[in-house]
Amino acid sequence: MNISNISESSNDKVTTLDTLPPNHKGTIMCVHGAGAFKKRILGMGVVAGTEIETVRAAPLGDPVEYKLKGYCLSLRKAEAKLIEIGNVTEVKQ
Repeated sequence: MNISNISESSNDKVTTLDTLPPNHKGTIMCVHGAGAFKKRILGMGVVAGTEIETVRAAPLGDPVEYKLKGYCLSLRKAEAKLIEIGNVTEVKQ
């Protein structure tokens, strides 16, 4: 899925956080995973209904920095793949 497809058609589509390009935001729908990862991620506020925005990616693409609830959080792409998002829109700057 490329950036133009995300900004045009994904207001009703659910995707994963690792596909969210920079300067786009979405709403967390579901967090998959188990054990320590899920406990840690939920404890940091990554819960259903929270708005999350992609800020930037590291030079080699991993990890990626996200902004939610007033703070920035860096996640590996493998971790971001376990988080489903919807209502994706482009951030107006």
